[in-house]
Amino acid sequence: MNNTQKQHLLDQITADILAQHVCPDLAKSATNIVPGEGSASADIMFIGEAPGKNEDLTGRPFVGAAGRFLDRLLLSVGLERDDVFITSIVKFRPPNNRDPRPDEKAAFLPFLLRQIDVIGPKLIVPLGRHALEQFLPEAQIGHVHGKLVHREGRAILPLLHPAAALYNNSLKQIIEEDFLKIPKILSNIKKG
Repeated sequence: MNNTQKQHLLDQITADILAQHVCPDLAKSATNIVPGEGSASADIMFIGEAPGKNEDLTGRPFVGAAGRFLDRLLLSVGLERDDVFITSIVKFRPPNNRDPRPDEKAAFLPFLLRQIDVIGPKLIVPLGRHALEQFLPEAQIGHVHGKLVHREGRAILPLLHPAAALYNNSLKQIIEEDFLKIPKILSNIKKG
């Protein structure tokens, strides 16, 4: 399947979320749906928890301060946004940036899994505990960040959420070091 066909399928997933009125209370309070962006044929897929205020206003993932840090992290390993796919579990902003509830994450999970199936990333990078629990429910981000895990045929590299560095500067170096592992891990997966 070529990139155009994949993008069409991704657009259909977004249309299905809207048509099926997934999480209508969240949708009602949101300005925009934030389905994700980047290459429909990306080798790496980054998954956050939910859009924040800036994402809600623009309809784009990771555009606030955490997004700027993510952009710098991508550049540190020779990547740009167009090289990867960036999304969140929940596609509408929860009110007041509260954590997404379990029922909201569960409602959006089938659509996230469809996105993964369409894109076919070689590496899935959950950012933070909310994204991690969708793939490794028994794991704690503090114990598994930066460690490659294989689950159900998927290569998963959990990382601390970039926003964590904004609140705790000591985590910034940990996130940067974990991120630097991505090129070697991806290279090994491609050889594999």
